[in-house]
Amino acid sequence: MSMPPLASGPEGPPALGLLLNTVLDALRDGTTARGGPLPTGGPEAVAARVRDALGDVLPEEGDPEALYTLVRALAEGSADPAHPLCAAHLHCPPLAVAAAADLAASALNPSLDSWDQAPAASELEALVAHGLAELTAGGGGIAADALVTTGGTESNQLALLLAREAHHGTRLIHGANAHHSLPRAAWLLGLPDPVVVPAPSGTLDPAALDEALTHLPGPHLVAATAGTTDAGLIDPLPEIAALCAGHGARLHIDAAYGGGLLFSDRHRHRLRGLDAADTVTLDLHKLGWQPVAAGLLTVRNRHHLAALHQHADYLNADDDTGAGLPDLLARSLRTTRRPDILKIAVTLKTLGRQGMGRLVDQVCERAAEFAALVDKHPRFELYDRPTISTVVFRPRTATDDTVAAVRRKLLTDGRAVIGRARLDGRLWLKVTLLNPHTRPDDLAALLNLVEGTTPR
Repeated sequence: MSMPPLASGPEGPPALGLLLNTVLDALRDGTTARGGPLPTGGPEAVAARVRDALGDVLPEEGDPEALYTLVRALAEGSADPAHPLCAAHLHCPPLAVAAAADLAASALNPSLDSWDQAPAASELEALVAHGLAELTAGGGGIAADALVTTGGTESNQLALLLAREAHHGTRLIHGANAHHSLPRAAWLLGLPDPVVVPAPSGTLDPAALDEALTHLPGPHLVAATAGTTDAGLIDPLPEIAALCAGHGARLHIDAAYGGGLLFSDRHRHRLRGLDAADTVTLDLHKLGWQPVAAGLLTVRNRHHLAALHQHADYLNADDDTGAGLPDLLARSLRTTRRPDILKIAVTLKTLGRQGMGRLVDQVCERAAEFAALVDKHPRFELYDRPTISTVVFRPRTATDDTVAAVRRKLLTDGRAVIGRARLDGRLWLKVTLLNPHTRPDDLAALLNLVEGTTPR
């Protein structure tokens, strides 16, 4: 019996070419069978279809049709972020060029834990990471750098770790609107209980922050948010940065969602104050159209990364690093890492800042259009005009139970994927528009679906 082909090496490209045709057929057939943004029937029906496709997890004899069967089942049973009515979460449709680059990364399989496993990938990561760090630093970050992460949660954890190692006893101060990963990271790292500052309008209150910084013993790490998960709001970053400078506090900005605005000439001004942060979380698998995962933590001063240094003789022996081999262990808490930077680099070079900016502008414009539709509709209440691309609304006469039931009905029927947010003590429907191909008539269709599902 012949051995199965490898993905790289001389035999890799022709073998992948044949298999890629199978994958593309399975993706097409599974998407057609689904017929909408989400599979129908709810969790039990989806689970039954997956069990049927999988059969024995480890059969005695292999099945040559397994690739087609399982990819088709996954496509049929997936939420499709490229469908215009799939708009619940910060879950973007990846660009084709980024997904193609990700295939190359998987085939070549560099491992970014030592230079001899990833010679080109390690240099590519260093160059692109520095460029994105300079972007968040407003062009003034000559010593800036960035670490590639699995997303916002890991980036926020790293930011707290760096703060703790710089000043032991650091206390985290964050707004009530902050992402759950921040207090969780404080718990994981053994930091004092965080201080939660009120966010009465959905954004951190600078006066309350000033009060906390004045009366609480330091050292302090203030975490602000540029793009909240619930409503896409941005904290008053210039005021927060000024308070941190005045009180000698360290500043971290979680821009996992809003960081993509940096690409847009039209919307970049919303991130004024970002360049004052010591660390910034970015997540390009949100407003960057990358396959998961594509997170970064940028730092204004790369010397702060020295706290992450580790030594393992088989990976970064002193004589090797002394001879010029790069030391990669200090670039992550993980050891084995795939080259997620490749898809990011390919996308940025293919589209450029202007191309990325046009995508950002497009989804922000669609969000404004959807908000206008909601606002003029007599049966709906708009929470507020969108800051980025998230629109929060609810039927005017509905109870919270009705709002939840409407959302679940649309999910179970597979007709629309809408999120939920609890704001001002009430439950709202949430639409996060990240698909630049969404059209105005798609927005009208989405609102009509919600109206038709809401009891009168």
